[in-house]
Amino acid sequence: MKILTKGEYYGNQNLERSFNGVLLSQYSYSGDTTDWHYHENPYFMYVLQGNMKDCNKKAKTLCPSGSLMFNNWQEPHYGSKHSTNAGGFHLEFEKSWLKKNGITLNLLEGSQLIQNPQIHFLFADLYRELLRSDNYSEVSVEVLVLQICKILSDIKEINTQENPDWVASLKELLHYDTARLSLDYLSNELEIHPVHISRAAPKYLSMSLGEYIRQQKLKKVLPLLVDTSISLTEIAYQAGFSDQSHFNRVFNAYFKMNPNAYRKIIKKSS
Repeated sequence: MKILTKGEYYGNQNLERSFNGVLLSQYSYSGDTTDWHYHENPYFMYVLQGNMKDCNKKAKTLCPSGSLMFNNWQEPHYGSKHSTNAGGFHLEFEKSWLKKNGITLNLLEGSQLIQNPQIHFLFADLYRELLRSDNYSEVSVEVLVLQICKILSDIKEINTQENPDWVASLKELLHYDTARLSLDYLSNELEIHPVHISRAAPKYLSMSLGEYIRQQKLKKVLPLLVDTSISLTEIAYQAGFSDQSHFNRVFNAYFKMNPNAYRKIIKKSS
């Protein structure tokens, strides 16, 4: 089985930057299917465009645009493309960087799809740093990656705790249900009193329910901004915002710039 070493991926490399033990890269995926392989280092794949599927010995995971997949080192897998065009953004850790920062090689158990919106936001910032690559990028990248590792550690700790059965169903609804989410709607679907959901959610989501829903909407935005053929008005609609001004306010609150400014960084670097 082929071992892919640092910075080695299937597809065509468009951009790569190394930041003191952390590697960021952007690829266009060309072939329909890769060979079985594993990687020397743990890494993340953020699907910026198209539809991918990641397959290991335990599961086959669909990864449409906006998906964030973690693949652990020495985890045999292969990838397949399910759209005409597909591309992604990678974050790879060298083992020496993990050791230096006191982070275990097993960031997460096995390979898995990452749903937490906070991590998606940090990846949006990492992608922006990859495109900018200025004098401040190295320290910015290190801070962002340490934040990602901290949240992963918190998720791992929460997942090892014994949670009520309804919590997994709540997360499924928040991640995949396209309905106009409300406390009453979630209460009816879960058959749990709305007050109990509201009070208990922060323990299992690490934030209030409303904040999590707001962040879930924003999580959908990055791949839409990459596709410059989609207007900002349409992006606001697809992400579930009431109007573009509301979308602009929420986006600016998290990313400290409006979505049009973020899109200009992407267009300038493409």
